[in-house]
Amino acid sequence: MSLSQGVSYLAIPGPSVLPERVLRAMVQPSPNIYEGKLPDVTASLVPDLKRLAGTKGHLAMYISNGHGLWEASLANTMSRGDKVLVLVTGRFGFGWEEMARGMGLDAEIINFGEHEAIDPARLRARLAQDKEHEIAAVLTVHVDTSTGLRSAVPPLRAVLDGLSHPALLMLDAIASFGCDRIEMDAWGVDVLIAASQKGLMAPPGMGFVWFNDRADARREHADCATRYWDWRPRAKPELFYEYWDGTAPTHQLFALREAVNMIQEEGLPHVWQRHEILARAVWAAVECWGKGGDIALNVADAGQRSHAVTSIRMGGGAATKLRKWCEHQAGLTLGIGLGRHPEEDYLRVGHMGHVNAHMILGALSTMEAGLTALGIPHGRGGAAASGDVISTALRAPCPD
Repeated sequence: MSLSQGVSYLAIPGPSVLPERVLRAMVQPSPNIYEGKLPDVTASLVPDLKRLAGTKGHLAMYISNGHGLWEASLANTMSRGDKVLVLVTGRFGFGWEEMARGMGLDAEIINFGEHEAIDPARLRARLAQDKEHEIAAVLTVHVDTSTGLRSAVPPLRAVLDGLSHPALLMLDAIASFGCDRIEMDAWGVDVLIAASQKGLMAPPGMGFVWFNDRADARREHADCATRYWDWRPRAKPELFYEYWDGTAPTHQLFALREAVNMIQEEGLPHVWQRHEILARAVWAAVECWGKGGDIALNVADAGQRSHAVTSIRMGGGAATKLRKWCEHQAGLTLGIGLGRHPEEDYLRVGHMGHVNAHMILGALSTMEAGLTALGIPHGRGGAAASGDVISTALRAPCPD
């Protein structure tokens, strides 16, 4: 017996749910790629994406996933043999380090583990040793999708400024953009990267690199730069094709334009608050389940948890069993425990982008039903606890 028929819910941490408006925006004939609607849509996106990033700097857009953005950020700022320091809180920090090594850079890691965010004191201690300023950039992931850890960024800039260290601060915000608060200029970030398929509510395939003048100055001497990844023609194109170094991702752009319209209509502060409330609802359910079983949030400190994705540990292989039950019996797809030790059993709940109260409450109720159906020990009332979080939040006055 299965009750999975009907509209399925993809609650993985990206690609996220595509809004109906976004889907409809893509259903149109292929456009003229030289003039008219398509160039106008592209030009309109540039200032709006800068506002969402909180920057007055530059924007280069790529037909790429996040791995390509890692390469683009380094190609435009680094020369072979340069040293970068990578602050790691999960699998995707290691991914950026692997990309750097593959490009001929000297990549050093500070690994903060999978349960705690970046400690600025450890960064300060390492940079204080770098008397010759050999470290050209500090790379870090704002929210690591594998662990759900969210690290504070302004303290990292404070460390660099306090030591008068010239390293660039580069931030991967792929999982957090459009979900958690991001303010590139206010935080002192030199290079910011994000992609289309998570908080931006569009299909995978488009990536964005925002950079300031300080980072662009490195482009003058960066021998890792290549024609395709060069951000200068993309940021200041003389001809439309230079945005993409070729054919534009036509229908992706129509989708993104509609998604950005939706964010602007809702208002970015409300988007951030919505994600924060829905994340707390997920945490409340998991904490309740953990009172009666071997179930726990990966991140103990609520201040270090992402508002876009939650990683959950379950003992005895229960996470895999629950994921399969939810998908095949109830039409709910949860995320795998990406990058974790084989003996550990994790699942992840994505609550990013086009999500609302009934979607999250439905997902949590389904998970609780699965725990019961599978006989997995757990504390009762998790779904009710999440409902209490949402009902309490909705009794409070909403911000303008």
